[in-house]
Amino acid sequence: MLTAAHRPTSDDLSLDAFFATLRAEEFPQLDASALAYLDYTGSALPSLRQLRAHDELLRDTIFGNPHAEHGPSARSTRALDTARALLLAHLDADDAEYDVAFTANTTAAVKLVAESYPFSADGVCVLSADNHNSLNGLREFARRAGAPVAYLPPDGELRLTDASAALGELSAPRGPKLLAFPAQSNFSGVRHPLELIRAARAADFDVLLDAAAYLPTARLSLRAWQPEFVVLSFYKLFGLPTGLGALVAKRDALSRLRRPWFSGGTVEYVSVQNDRHSLFPDARRFEDGTPHFLGAAALPAGFALLAHVGMDRLASHVARLTMTLIQGLLALRHDNGSPMARLYGPANGRDRGGTVAFNVLHEDGRVIPYWVVEERARALGVAVRGGCFCNPGAAEAAFGFDAGAAARCLAEGSQGAFSVQRFARCMGREGRTAVGAVRASLGMASNRDDVDRAIGLVQAVAA
Repeated sequence: MLTAAHRPTSDDLSLDAFFATLRAEEFPQLDASALAYLDYTGSALPSLRQLRAHDELLRDTIFGNPHAEHGPSARSTRALDTARALLLAHLDADDAEYDVAFTANTTAAVKLVAESYPFSADGVCVLSADNHNSLNGLREFARRAGAPVAYLPPDGELRLTDASAALGELSAPRGPKLLAFPAQSNFSGVRHPLELIRAARAADFDVLLDAAAYLPTARLSLRAWQPEFVVLSFYKLFGLPTGLGALVAKRDALSRLRRPWFSGGTVEYVSVQNDRHSLFPDARRFEDGTPHFLGAAALPAGFALLAHVGMDRLASHVARLTMTLIQGLLALRHDNGSPMARLYGPANGRDRGGTVAFNVLHEDGRVIPYWVVEERARALGVAVRGGCFCNPGAAEAAFGFDAGAAARCLAEGSQGAFSVQRFARCMGREGRTAVGAVRASLGMASNRDDVDRAIGLVQAVAA
């Protein structure tokens, strides 16, 4: 329940009314299916207005492969150009300074940078320990080129509080230096300080910012922060389309990347007999093959939805629900007074998004395996996710893994024989070491009932 200090204000009630109407009109399938959808960090949901707009567009309009000159081809090219402009406007980016390369998703956008960045033995690759595996994979390209790899560790709240100072200690190399970190953790919801971008650039680092988990509920101004590279997926923002992401990059940073190959759509010309090729001078050199032009044509409706809702209003809505969820989880107690849930990450609303990671506990403090919670959640119609969410660094820090013990457990068995259950048995300590968590994440269509059902799930499992 809300305490006296948290009684709803008229603004709160107005916000609730707006989002209740939005949910009823744009996401009626949620209440019709009695589903508490709490996996917005996995994917947002498309609204009815987006679906209708895209359906009408495809029924009434003829699109063709953009690599031609006929009418349907030109229409697809215009759709791609419009989508680029809308994305740059949403990111408050100067189109004279930034360009957009469409990709399949965030991972593909990261790989474009990773395989083309001029890593060398006299440079360095710095990663935050809190990173999705799509960014962790950068280290393989760096090491292949002989570049050292270093990590910025999180503190007890899984924040990068001392990252700027640690980065300064890593700034000595004279070769190419790249820092990659998420604006918002997909594990804990922590929003890492964007000031780290300025600190990195002052130390001559290029910055790769993973904005996939941040952008759905927060504004990002590239005029203000100026990272060299930003990666994102559109289905995280507004559900439709899937299979389309983007690399947004400074034009001068793109010119310093060296593509290891060429393909259809990336070249001005290729000669077989003369063994020559010439890449396009702009972001098109990174768009391998035919871009997802029908997906790009769906983006105007998605950005229109965000404009209708308003990013500030959306941020307030998600922040309020997130704190209600956190406070509700922390208030749950067994009869002996012990907590029913253990939270990972900050328990307050400072610099955090709508992602909440936790474990459910027995009354003696033992962790109830996340897969048990997931099974019960499915039965109760609550969509949450379990595991480490492709973010092993944040998980290792959150769960307090001993590196030596974890190494021994990871080495057990042959390749292909790994399982979380086997790893959990190996780490052991009578169930007091978590090997994964439950993640509930909130978004545009979330409401108080979804939060109450998440809290009820924990009560049901812990009972």
